[in-house]
Amino acid sequence: MLSKQKLDSDIELVGYLGTRRDVSRVLSFAQFRDPQQKFSIQLVSSPTTSVEAHLRLRNLKEWTPVCVKGKLKTRKPPSSADPKLIDDREIMLESIAPLNDLSADIIIKEDTVFPPEQRHLQIRTKEDLRNSLVLRHRITKLARQKLLPLQYIEVETPILFKSTPEGAREFLVPTRNKGLAYALPQSPQQYKQILMASGIAKYFQFAKCFRDEDLRADRQPEFTQLDIELAFAEENEVMREIEGLLAFLWEKVLDINLKGAFRRMTYQEAMSSYGSDKPDLRWKAEIQPVTELLPPEFISMITSLPSPLVEAFKLDLDFSAEETRKFVSSFLDSPEGKPFLENPEGQPAVIIADTSKPLNGFGALGPMAAMTWPESLTPRNGSLLMLQARKNEPFSGGSTALGNLRLALHKAAVAQGGRAPPQGFRFCWITDFPLFSPTNDTDPGQGGSAGLSSTHHPFTAPKTPEDVELLLTAPEKVIAAHYDIVVNGVELGGGSRRIHNADIQEFIFRDVLKMSSERIEDFRHLLDVLRSGCPPHAGIALGWDRLVTVMLGKDSVRDVIAFPKSGRGEDMLVKSPNRLIKDQLDTYHLQLKE
Repeated sequence: MLSKQKLDSDIELVGYLGTRRDVSRVLSFAQFRDPQQKFSIQLVSSPTTSVEAHLRLRNLKEWTPVCVKGKLKTRKPPSSADPKLIDDREIMLESIAPLNDLSADIIIKEDTVFPPEQRHLQIRTKEDLRNSLVLRHRITKLARQKLLPLQYIEVETPILFKSTPEGAREFLVPTRNKGLAYALPQSPQQYKQILMASGIAKYFQFAKCFRDEDLRADRQPEFTQLDIELAFAEENEVMREIEGLLAFLWEKVLDINLKGAFRRMTYQEAMSSYGSDKPDLRWKAEIQPVTELLPPEFISMITSLPSPLVEAFKLDLDFSAEETRKFVSSFLDSPEGKPFLENPEGQPAVIIADTSKPLNGFGALGPMAAMTWPESLTPRNGSLLMLQARKNEPFSGGSTALGNLRLALHKAAVAQGGRAPPQGFRFCWITDFPLFSPTNDTDPGQGGSAGLSSTHHPFTAPKTPEDVELLLTAPEKVIAAHYDIVVNGVELGGGSRRIHNADIQEFIFRDVLKMSSERIEDFRHLLDVLRSGCPPHAGIALGWDRLVTVMLGKDSVRDVIAFPKSGRGEDMLVKSPNRLIKDQLDTYHLQLKE
């Protein structure tokens, strides 16, 4: 460290030139930043020491990479200084050599905001962004430190795979062999199951995965997941391993003890109480059924559905009744609120608790309902009661309309000061998902003709022997041996016990999902591996970008990825994807359709 080196010793450093202050024609001060920007030191320049160095310093732009030479001198510490500044030493400049030029059109000031096209300058100049990348590195290193002593083996699996209908859209990589293409892996799922049949008992890797999906704040077309698989294991063993890993990371990085923090909740419980399969448990506002409490005429006002189910939640706010009316009106008029008004099952009913109104504002529910309304759904004065009708049928998908409304209103209320931001971390496991879900227009599924697709992927095992029997008679009722780990409303990852019996796996492909013979043959390699005496196995994948985002309290995974894609899947810095030229099309035997 420079503060420990001898005074008047010769110093040679490389790094970035910082801000400069010209006191007079014969005296200038400048800050010098080390390459990692962990410290800075003051340069003192005068023509009495070196005319050439003095003139050159005064002509260099801030952030120019330089090599400086000089004598280490003592200095009087300033009364206030940057904590990274070495405040008891300075360098009397004897030589400064620029290592590259800084383009004249690049102006870097403390408040300069660089666009995504200049991501390299965002990283260079924004300490918070650099720190996120450093902490991501540390978290990844700690995960390896935890797993390796537990006899896990880190194995890399291929990136060039083949197209198989696992559930998401794939990115295809054409080859020069006409009609043949690789597919980038949606996950290493099949390879890690093959490893389980290969005598690898405990596997992990930080795997790059690729999915051609619609993008949002927590999703990228390419992403990293911590992939884990254990042979001769079942659900509870995997869950215990992950709890140990997460507790280790939270303690080492955030100094938070997660002992006893992992609640377990079924999919049905999560959907009925929170309207989401990834509930944020930091705030209450649980959803409750209220159909039996409401008069038929009120129900007919909020929905045209025959025999609907009506559910409600209360949202306590730090607003007056009048402020809450303005808040709700503004929300429903906003782009965030519009989808709830266009819900084909009916618009939400809004009740505002107001002690100045008859029946405290509950008059719209009818006098009997208003007087017998349960305490657990009675908001305090100025707060909200939201009601929503839906079809009275089993849950499917990841959320309900009322669950989405609950989250959106809470977010808007926090933004406007009506609720305090939630604090801390609340983990839970979501279990007992349906093994199959109705097909839809947005997810490709497995391409079968049964009207069903795998809720997660087609390799997940039925949970119990009774569920195996239901495959023959009522596959829509089969419960999966699947589990998701959720924290603060974010799904960190999901896993399952896998099907290790080839006959059951092929039966699901052929008789349950009703996939074509051609598509089943795409999985022939896996079926043959399972027939080779593959042991029982289970595993999980943690979304590493999401996990780091949550740990660091960031809003988007883009904040913890060095070179993220935009909302349209573009790398704005390198301008990818780019258009194919004719020679490329010819090389790969491709033709563009109009």
